[in-house]
Amino acid sequence: MDRAPSRAGITLLAACLVAALLPTSITGTSVTLPAMGADLGSDLADLQWVVNAYDLTFASFLLACGSLSDIIGRRRMFLGGMTVFALCSLIAGAATDITLVDIVRGIAGIGAAAVITSASSALANAFDGAARARAFGFYGTCFGIGLAFGPLAAGALTSALDWRWFFFAQAIVAAVVIIAALRIPEGRNPEAPKVDWAGTLTFTSSLFLLILALVEGPQIGWAHPVVLLFLVGSVLLLAGFVLVESRSAHPMFDLGLFRQPQYVALCVTPVALAFGFVALLVFLPSYFMAVDGISAADAGLLLLLLTAPTLVMPAIAGYASKWLSPRALLVTCMTMVAAGTAWLTVIEANIGVLSLAGPLIVIGMGFGISNGVLDGAAVSSVEPHRAGMAAGMFNTMRITGEVIAIAAMGSLMVSVTRSQLSDGIGDYAAAGSAGDVANQLAQGDLVTSTTKVEESLRGAYTEFASSAYSGAMHEILWVLSGICLVTVPFLWVLCRPRKEEAAPEATAPATETESPEPALSGSAS
Repeated sequence: MDRAPSRAGITLLAACLVAALLPTSITGTSVTLPAMGADLGSDLADLQWVVNAYDLTFASFLLACGSLSDIIGRRRMFLGGMTVFALCSLIAGAATDITLVDIVRGIAGIGAAAVITSASSALANAFDGAARARAFGFYGTCFGIGLAFGPLAAGALTSALDWRWFFFAQAIVAAVVIIAALRIPEGRNPEAPKVDWAGTLTFTSSLFLLILALVEGPQIGWAHPVVLLFLVGSVLLLAGFVLVESRSAHPMFDLGLFRQPQYVALCVTPVALAFGFVALLVFLPSYFMAVDGISAADAGLLLLLLTAPTLVMPAIAGYASKWLSPRALLVTCMTMVAAGTAWLTVIEANIGVLSLAGPLIVIGMGFGISNGVLDGAAVSSVEPHRAGMAAGMFNTMRITGEVIAIAAMGSLMVSVTRSQLSDGIGDYAAAGSAGDVANQLAQGDLVTSTTKVEESLRGAYTEFASSAYSGAMHEILWVLSGICLVTVPFLWVLCRPRKEEAAPEATAPATETESPEPALSGSAS
């Protein structure tokens, strides 16, 4: 396949900029919320939807956008999604009403879904063999940079200028990406003549209702009729999707991909890693702020022990892929995350940095290895003309896994902490009920309940509440470790080489370009 080096380089640049940009929009936005709320006079529920709306549409539209990119072209999908994301970021930064911010954030999530599925598809087809492994190593490193420094960048812009400049900065980076992406060669599936509207509608609606239930469940209760209605609707629509796709001549997602064991393993891996890494990224800062009384900025700096390894490990994994199979690398990364979360059960109030460094670094290294392996392996496990479809489902599993992990850990954290508090909270009745205190602790607040307690009892109460919160964290860490550990043999079996995989991937024929330009394909993150 004849690929111009300059176009391959431009493709890599655009994909890496996207890989760094989109994680900051997830992890960095939460840092801007206090300043945004004070400026716009918003309550907590409206502020939470600034993040939830983006996550909801981002996850829901990934598969649809991946399949559409195979039909209308990956460059067109990339440019369209990036334009939507840039415009929404500008509007969010200029908005004077929180409802408008919530709306455009939801639309920005659709744009992000279009960008991420087409970006990695383009990257995978721009490179072959060892060059592809190195390219995805860089891509994973950039993803780690966005993940690790998104909160710090958002905090710096908010403190030095204003919360609005976080969104303006995203729009500026998006504009640079659009200019670079104009030179990305087009690529699509010539065998996909029309849009599968029935499959798109049923799957997107099913996932939308599922994530909506996961977002609202911890807020209004899992047994609330509205939440139950969302869950039932999601199951029925998913059944409809399977029925529609099994009868469609040109399905949005070919269910036959799930008969490929390696692809199934690659889709399951980010879901397990969401529990072992992403959930910790969200909830550890609250723990540190509550039991150690440190600031949000200091908690973010402490979290660099977890996120910094994600900057270097993808490139190392890409280099190691010359000698190690994806199977070996994935089993290694999952084992490291399982071991690290188990080791992290040493956590307690006022624990030293050195005691935390070991487990956090091991978890970060394991997750970083996956960033250098998963995306390239996911699109390489299918035919080039179905790269967008494969990338869409893979990233749907990844983002949905993150939403599920965060929602599940949030609910579990409150319930287990409440259980830990229930035996002794009666001695400190003024602090409030076990449920109230558990909710405050999960938000990083121990001060509010402590100030309600009689001054002579505050020292004992602080020790009691911190111990209860630490005990809950220990139980949850063992659960997270178990989820990752049981995934290891699953990966080992599903990723074993098949006899029919004798021919090297580089010999695959180039059949998916729509024009004389070099064809592209790839994945996302």
